[in-house]
Amino acid sequence: MPSSGRRNSLRWAAALFGFSLALSQIACQPARHSQRLIVASAGKITSLDPAQASTFDALQLLSALGEPLYRLNHKGDLEPRLASAPPQISDGGLTISIPLRKDVLFHDGTHFNAAAMAFSLRRFLRIGTLNYVIGGRIATVETASPYLLRLRLTRPSSSLEGLLTSINLTPISPTAYAKHRDQFLNKQFIGTGPYRLTSFQTQQQRLEPFLQYWSTQASNAGIDFINLSNSTALFGALRSGEVDVLLSNSLDEDQRLALHHLAKQGKLREGEGPALEIGYITLLSNAPPLNQPLLRQALAYSLDRQLMVKRVSYGLRRPLRSLVPPNLQAEPLTPWPSYNPQRAKQLLKKTGYCGTQKLTLPFTFRSNVPADKLLALTWQAQVERDLSDCLTLKLNSVESTTVYRQLGEGAFQAVILEWRGAYPDPEAYLAPLLSCSQANGSVCEEGEAAISGSFWTTDGLETSLRHSDELRGPDRLHQLREIERSAAGGAAYLPIWLVAPRAWAQRRLSKPEFDGSGHLMLQRLRELH
Repeated sequence: MPSSGRRNSLRWAAALFGFSLALSQIACQPARHSQRLIVASAGKITSLDPAQASTFDALQLLSALGEPLYRLNHKGDLEPRLASAPPQISDGGLTISIPLRKDVLFHDGTHFNAAAMAFSLRRFLRIGTLNYVIGGRIATVETASPYLLRLRLTRPSSSLEGLLTSINLTPISPTAYAKHRDQFLNKQFIGTGPYRLTSFQTQQQRLEPFLQYWSTQASNAGIDFINLSNSTALFGALRSGEVDVLLSNSLDEDQRLALHHLAKQGKLREGEGPALEIGYITLLSNAPPLNQPLLRQALAYSLDRQLMVKRVSYGLRRPLRSLVPPNLQAEPLTPWPSYNPQRAKQLLKKTGYCGTQKLTLPFTFRSNVPADKLLALTWQAQVERDLSDCLTLKLNSVESTTVYRQLGEGAFQAVILEWRGAYPDPEAYLAPLLSCSQANGSVCEEGEAAISGSFWTTDGLETSLRHSDELRGPDRLHQLREIERSAAGGAAYLPIWLVAPRAWAQRRLSKPEFDGSGHLMLQRLRELH
């Protein structure tokens, strides 16, 4: 007769047979300890190299295996982690000195110090696929003393402190990565976090508590992190008890709502993190017909965000009229206009539409993102109801990888996307959408605005972006607000909604908790007695 743990594993494999080969392999593993937790999420992980990792799952896992110099607490304040104190700024903002902890070990026993941190930062600057987020701000990385890191900057940068919370900048062991200074090490990870990686497969990773961790030990006996692409399989596994904790990324909206209601009924425990993901529509501004600013502004007035969040997410998402999440703003700002079909019709008439001539706008949504299709259908029906004599939306379904590949080629008149900043700072939302290194009038020919598919810019915008990063306090806040107002006037991006990460746990477990960057703190999950 199999043990209860083995029976659970067999039921788990049987329930999800056909969805994932990785899950069926669990049935062949030894029974898990009662405190060992299965955490499930959507998608798959192909790389755990912090110089390459970019997906939600990969960054979630890295946040448990490694840690940055600083993190944001729940109040949004900078809190030292591997740093021992706040950064020291000198030389007119061009030098940042970071004192480091002296009691930290990597998972392979190597000591963490300034040389190890410098090794990791230089490697990221050299080969990191996301090294553009540094934007040329770091000139050199120096080891001022064994436990003092010094960054020389090319210009003062107020957002660099937020950048130092990015999990992509987590240090790695220079001993373990000695042969991978200039190449990725995808299926291993040697960091300083509360867990160490003991097994890696594309759809299953095993984490064991790191007993020499410098801070509070993990509250559980380890994590089996399971990755699936099928929302129904994930939902069923949590409901049947075969999964202990489920993350909300890529779950269908009706299933999120069902789990939310179960938590309200006391049948699950639900945790919610800071809302740092924005959903928005990109409009192609450098080609007819959307090269007309009034036409883009008309579309901005045509969006009923309240209806969209109600129809698509049953209210779990929140309407958004800014490119920056509200919790990253000192004061809420809503520069994009609210729903006004009468004003939309006036602007459409000014551009020659309505009556005998209607604008037919191709609107692309990602075929593998359920919320995209629901939004597209809602907007199409809303336009048919309110603006049928002026505007028609023609819906196009394209797989997401194709959308990302063709975005910078100007392939889409209008397309829905989402963005989550690489670190929690307004600059991480504005620069990747608005920055432009080469402009021709209002058209961005090279830069992030071209890569993002809008090709929109305006005189002085790039200068304002750079200047804002040199300011602090109220002056920076004022500059950022002016940048957003300018972007709202250009209407090449139309923010739609704000998404907060959620996680659901079985009743016998503690409530899931998130850090200030939106990562589930796996080490705090524990059995309740």
